Amino acid sequence: MELLTDKDYELIEKAQSAIKFNYDKEHKNHTVGAAVRCKNGKAYVGVNLYSIHGACAEQVAIGTAITNGERDFDAIVAVRGEAGEEVLPPCGNCRQILHDYMPDCKVIVPVRGELKKIKAEELLPFSYSVE
Repeated sequence: MELLTDKDYELIEKAQSAIKFNYDKEHKNHTVGAAVRCKNGKAYVGVNLYSIHGACAEQVAIGTAITNGERDFDAIVAVRGEAGEEVLPPCGNCRQILHDYMPDCKVIVPVRGELKKIKAEELLPFSYSVE
């Protein structure tokens, strides 16, 4: 695990901005924001789409980055709450997607009250693989 850098805190702020702008207090359709930073420094954001088969904020951010031609990812973070005050670890489905699309990407997660970075592939030690 690694300590966060100033760029990592900026990434958290981008995720917080995404959910502050889109938080749905009435219906709870959008309660999580995410931001992914590519190795070229560009960042993309997303919010969750709540439904029976909705999409997590991380998935939306990753999809936006890929749609814009990105393939090399550096770091990702998800936040929850009206102001994005809580950093969330990825759910199981997102861990599999992170493992498939960006195993070397660093994921910002809370660890014993502190924010740390860990490689995506380390979040899912016995991942499903088609190989």
